[in-house]
Amino acid sequence: MTCMTGGCQCGRVRYTAEIDSDDAYLCHCRMCRCATGGASIAFVNVPVGQVRWEHAPDWYQSSPIARRPFCSSCGTPLGFVFLEGATNIDLTLGSFDDPTRFVPTHHFAVESMLPAWADTSHLPGTRSEDNPNTTDRWIQAVGKLPD
Repeated sequence: MTCMTGGCQCGRVRYTAEIDSDDAYLCHCRMCRCATGGASIAFVNVPVGQVRWEHAPDWYQSSPIARRPFCSSCGTPLGFVFLEGATNIDLTLGSFDDPTRFVPTHHFAVESMLPAWADTSHLPGTRSEDNPNTTDRWIQAVGKLPD
């Protein structure tokens, strides 16, 4: 078991999670897409008792059966948990400080999957520092590129 940290973009909400698996998954359901603004969301499923909120999140009841932790200051979505009988919580993969250990093992809600976004490995890529429209703004605003 490994202790891993994470939190929101602005740093107000922080957590530590005891992780015993490298498994992660992608959820394609309509509610997750709306909650995150993405084509899907990557989650890491963790027992509720293995997550310690150092700075508590805000909570949004996103459906009659579930609620989602988030930061009301910066808007970062942090997870998903059932309202009743939840033994586990899904933490958003992107909210971990270092999510590189996690590996996707399955898709959930495949009936809602957006087929054009299922495999984008064939698309060309650009590194952040190779986009002067972005880098020039960072340099002008704070004198350096973000970590």
